[in-house]
Amino acid sequence: MSELSDFLQQRAQQGLLRRLIPAERRDKGLRYCQGEEPVIDFSSNDYLGFSHHPRIKAAMKEAIDRFGVGSSASRLLSGDLSIFHELEQKVSRLKKKEGALIFNSGYQANVGILSALYKKGDVFFSDKINHASIIDGMRLAGADFFRFRHNDTDHLEQLLKLKRADFKQALIITETIFSMDGDKPDLNRLVKLKEKYDCLLFVDEAHATGIFGRDGAGVVEELGLTEKVDFIMGTFSKALGSFGAYLAASAETVDYLINQSRGFIYSTALPPALIAADIAALSCLKDEPDRRRVLLANADYLRNRLKSIGLKTLGESQIVPIVIGDSVKAVSISEELAKRRFWVCPIRPPTVPANSARLRVSLSYDHDRDVIDKFVEEINKLV
Repeated sequence: MSELSDFLQQRAQQGLLRRLIPAERRDKGLRYCQGEEPVIDFSSNDYLGFSHHPRIKAAMKEAIDRFGVGSSASRLLSGDLSIFHELEQKVSRLKKKEGALIFNSGYQANVGILSALYKKGDVFFSDKINHASIIDGMRLAGADFFRFRHNDTDHLEQLLKLKRADFKQALIITETIFSMDGDKPDLNRLVKLKEKYDCLLFVDEAHATGIFGRDGAGVVEELGLTEKVDFIMGTFSKALGSFGAYLAASAETVDYLINQSRGFIYSTALPPALIAADIAALSCLKDEPDRRRVLLANADYLRNRLKSIGLKTLGESQIVPIVIGDSVKAVSISEELAKRRFWVCPIRPPTVPANSARLRVSLSYDHDRDVIDKFVEEINKLV
């Protein structure tokens, strides 16, 4: 236990110890803590403001009356309900794939999919900053894996030339919007490389679903690459405001995962009320396209305002990282912004590379330009 104590003491002395800070509630881009004025919530992934959408809330309430609170079993026992299949059909239509399968979370999906489909003798080629769930899924699979420099397709091709022929199955893995940088990969080049070197391609659209593409299906749809991408994973817990995750892929892949993915087989199914919320969120996504257009326009506006005062920003999405560099300074600025009623969490190593600590601003549809202007005014006083 002394090792644990030493770690905690060292982090505390450095001012870097992470702690949980509960809020009483969240609503329309605001975060409420007991006895305090609400703060602007710039750290939520509720990009479209769907978590409080009246149609989605009503769908949950109706489902509770119909199905009860929990599903009470895995889907392979008695937890499977028709409402799950309705959602999977809607996802497969949105993503234009033969089939879809619902998982309990994005983490569980990535771990469960990768570890089921690949094994020793296979190989992964993964972007250096892919999510921790992808890294854990690769490790659990037992396959070899090589990580290419972030969004560096030339480095990826070097690795493919050197290593691809040594293995059976090969999978290239990327996110389409990277959660800590807010940027996109060169997906067209990745498709060309997967075809050239006999690989399949897996994309994580957790932070792109609902935001990009004509129908909000994501970056894959935006670029017209649906037929070229083999596995499209995403979540309902960000722009769609609810909870759960999905894989859209071939019908054969879905059937295989139902029989082989331990995370799917051995987990109690999501509560049906959440599934109803996911279905309602997809309907709202179709009916209210202006939300994503306004959001992306405001993100461009914020990025340009920050650059105008000399701050370094990253990305090309609703995620606007402000690079500070030093971890202690990032924490200090975050604390000062909180006093000025802006909740912006600092992101530090090991989540991001050394010397690249940042304030990760996640914009919501609920944040208008008056809020953005006030934020820029306040952060300009602190940096």
